[in-house]
Amino acid sequence: MIANVLVMIRKRSRTVVRAALLGCGLMTPSAALAADCPNPNALGTSRTLVVDPKEHPRIGTMQYPETLPLADHEVVLTFDDGPLPKYSNQVLAILASQCVKATFFTIGSQARFNPEGVRKLIAAGHTVGTHSQNHPLTMNKMPLEKVRQEVDDGIASTLAALNGDKSKLAPFFRIPGLMRAEIPEAYLASQGIQVWSADFPADDWRHISPQRVYDLAIQRIEAKRKGILLLHDIQPRTVAALPRILNTLKERGYRIVHVVPATPDRPATPTQPQQWYLHPPTETVATTRWPRIPNFVFTATRTLPAPVLADMDWRDADILDHAQRTRVAMPVRTLWPQPQLARFASVSTLPIPASDVFRVPEALDLTLLAARSAADRRLARRATVGVGVSRAQAFSARQARHPKQAAHQAPGAAHGRAHGAPLHVAPPAADNASVHVANNVKKRTPRAEASAGRRVPD
Repeated sequence: MIANVLVMIRKRSRTVVRAALLGCGLMTPSAALAADCPNPNALGTSRTLVVDPKEHPRIGTMQYPETLPLADHEVVLTFDDGPLPKYSNQVLAILASQCVKATFFTIGSQARFNPEGVRKLIAAGHTVGTHSQNHPLTMNKMPLEKVRQEVDDGIASTLAALNGDKSKLAPFFRIPGLMRAEIPEAYLASQGIQVWSADFPADDWRHISPQRVYDLAIQRIEAKRKGILLLHDIQPRTVAALPRILNTLKERGYRIVHVVPATPDRPATPTQPQQWYLHPPTETVATTRWPRIPNFVFTATRTLPAPVLADMDWRDADILDHAQRTRVAMPVRTLWPQPQLARFASVSTLPIPASDVFRVPEALDLTLLAARSAADRRLARRATVGVGVSRAQAFSARQARHPKQAAHQAPGAAHGRAHGAPLHVAPPAADNASVHVANNVKKRTPRAEASAGRRVPD
């Protein structure tokens, strides 16, 4: 009897265990992650998205038309350039505290020097892709051989850290610096590797504050409302800003999606083609383009006649149409005034002047050409020297008092009539005597020169 009871208990226990195992197998990844998360207030990972790299070889609207098929308020976290133990371990701890899964793109040289960091990523359940061997920022200019070497060496270094287990390395690749080009993209597509860009960066590789990293991340996520966030797990500013980013995403109703590659045992998540666009077209938006205009071939060409000037008279048709619509009387056409040739009266002929008009009296001619005496010449010479010295002194004094006015005034103009006394010609005497021409230049002292041109008697 007791033996039969024990057998029945064992059978029921096995049934319960089998039902529990079956329930775990049917449980969605998000439910399993929520059950495994020790923090009930954590952001968590809402679901796991399985993608086929061969069906969609390039994603990220920063550079490509397609992105991950996410719903509204869904975000995928990605981290580049690791592993660097000092900061990558802190990022792993922050993500674990919020039960969040992310995708890490490791550099081959970093994985070679820190293989334990790569293994920590896999142990924590994150997805690991590659980011080249040496992080060159010139892949858009590299030849194919150099591109192949960077890609293959980066994969080999990361696989070496994983003990050669290819199942743990995702066929995801992000070009360093997002320096896309046709050669690396074509080579990665030929190897079945999916190229990841991003939908919004946080600029954490720049020399900015953690507050700025947080602001850029949240602002750009809110602008697009879904997509791939680009971060770096080797930056201290990222470590400082990441907790606030995750808390804000939870407060505003965002959900984290974990992306993994498709395998023979794990098929891709069923999606529709329009879901791979950030803003899928709706029924009200045309999805087809207008047909292109074909190239016409003219079998014959005909030359049109040149228009007649009367055909270009726009006034008739327009005014008539306006008059008919507004019931306004037709304006009277007036002719343009024609220029009239001026009629000039007969030109009057002036008389020829007599020859004595141009004749100069002989006495006056001799007077004008009369020579000065020796005494007059000495006096004139002394007066000229004295006037020149006095004029220079007066101009220097004026320039010192009014520098701006003196700069635009010539020295000769500043003295007015002191520049030189006019020549006075005495009228001829009644007895036809010689007319004496005297230079009325007076000898002046510096005091007299400065006194407004007063004349000093001889």
